[in-house]
Amino acid sequence: MSGEGDSSGMKSHGRLSIRASGQPRDLLAEPQVRGAWTAQVITLFPEAFPGVLGLSLTGRALSQGLWNLRSIDLRPFGAGRHRNVDDTPAGGGAGMVIRPDVMDAALREAGAGTRNALPVIYLSPRGRPFTQARAKELAQGPGMTLICGRFEGVDQRVLDAHDVEEISIGDYVLTGGELAAQVLIDATVRLIPRVLGNQESLAEESFSDGLLEHPQYTKPALWEGRAIPDVLLSGNHAAVADWRRDMAERLTKERRPDLWRAYEQAHMDPAKDRQLSGASDQSRGYREHQEDS
Repeated sequence: MSGEGDSSGMKSHGRLSIRASGQPRDLLAEPQVRGAWTAQVITLFPEAFPGVLGLSLTGRALSQGLWNLRSIDLRPFGAGRHRNVDDTPAGGGAGMVIRPDVMDAALREAGAGTRNALPVIYLSPRGRPFTQARAKELAQGPGMTLICGRFEGVDQRVLDAHDVEEISIGDYVLTGGELAAQVLIDATVRLIPRVLGNQESLAEESFSDGLLEHPQYTKPALWEGRAIPDVLLSGNHAAVADWRRDMAERLTKERRPDLWRAYEQAHMDPAKDRQLSGASDQSRGYREHQEDS
């Protein structure tokens, strides 16, 4: 993000000093704030950043110097006159693979641009699923360097040489890693202190304690014949808390059995499990009856 128009609000933040380098740099590199959490993105499309990260709370936090964003263009590290970044896959097959020497040069530049060693993450469908727990871990560190793949992927040797962690945002394939990188950054940056206006909301949202979030309601109290549950209008905070916990448990059990099993092992009383199971069966039976009728 350029930071233009924000200079008056950022004078108190110490900028990282400019240093000479023999490696090519992104001429549109964003200004960096010393000591702030930093996301570095290696990509063939640096113009894709900040994208949605420059909007709303994450964009405001970026302009305030609460976190840094540095996009590193992979193309200048390419080989030969045409700056080729890829070549045909060894053993044959369709598509192209990003060369290890090209990616290595970009990763070395990324490492030279930071004061602390950052974990390196490759956005890949074969990676481990991204979780809220991993986002919290990353938010507590100095930042991360993200590799946005293209074509058929990245040569395995450079991933092994740099001890790269592979993360997936879902069981599907994108044309590149840029969108996935923005997902990781958004999910992590919002956990940095002072980024969200109300930090208490973090404790109540989905996955905060292993459960999906309870249903939400607001005015009007009656809409299209549908009323807000009475308990939410009762003023009884204990009853509201119990209702929200109960609904979160029921939704998780019904929609995400994988999350429910993990939660059940850590928290669940067997008697409560049977109660929720019966409620879930009743809910499913009601829906099936409505569909049949």
